[in-house]
Formats: sequence, structure tokens, C-alpha cells
Amino acid sequence: MRLLHTMLRVGDLDKSLAFYTEVLGMKLLRKEDYPEGKFTLAFVGYGNEDSNSVLELTHNWDTDRYDLGNAYGHIAVAVDDAAAACELIRQRGGNVVREAGPMMHGTVVIAFVEDPDGYKVELIECA
Repeated sequence: MRLLHTMLRVGDLDKSLAFYTEVLGMKLLRKEDYPEGKFTLAFVGYGNEDSNSVLELTHNWDTDRYDLGNAYGHIAVAVDDAAAACELIRQRGGNVVREAGPMMHGTVVIAFVEDPDGYKVELIECA
């Protein structure tokens, strides 16, 4: 078994695709409209789906906003240098919500950014 993807419901697919591809540097792997169901699925990631876990961005055409609830946590992405990644993300128009620094009660350097729908993305320094 292997983890295939995580699905996020997004309110504005164009904004979300811009964030994940232009700000975080993922690639759009595939995108398909389902007119009868009034939704679009877009898959993004850092590598092919056959060997990497990816994100499925689901856009329901009649919904422009979701309540994030309090159970979901975040997506995690490995980076070489969390501070440099924050600066690059900021330059690309991304929203850094926690600057790079040691995690609470630990030594691993982390940071958090937020996507257009308010989902958190943790940057974990893995140098």
C-alpha cells in the first residue's frame, strides 16, 4: 500500500492552482471537468502520481467558500532551508503565517504558510 493523494476542497480553483504551482512550485499533473457533477478535479505535486503522493484540488462549481472545521491540521512539505523558502514564498505573493524557527518543544526548524482557502502548509527543514 501507499498513500496516493490528499483531497482539498477549494473555493477558487484558479487561485489555488496559482498558489500550489507558482508559489509552492508544484506541477499541475492533470485536470478534468465533470460537467454533469458540476465539479473539477486538479491534481498537483512535486512528481508523478505513480511514485509520489499528490494533492487533489476539488472545485465544486456552486461553492466558493468552505468552513475548514477544527479537525484538519496541515500539509507538510520538506525544504532545505525554511527561512529561504519563506522569503521565496513571500516574494511570490504567498502568506507566511509563522516564520521559520524551531518547533515548540523541539529543535526541528519549521514554518507555516497559508493557501488561498486558509489551509496551512508546514515547511519542514530537512537539510
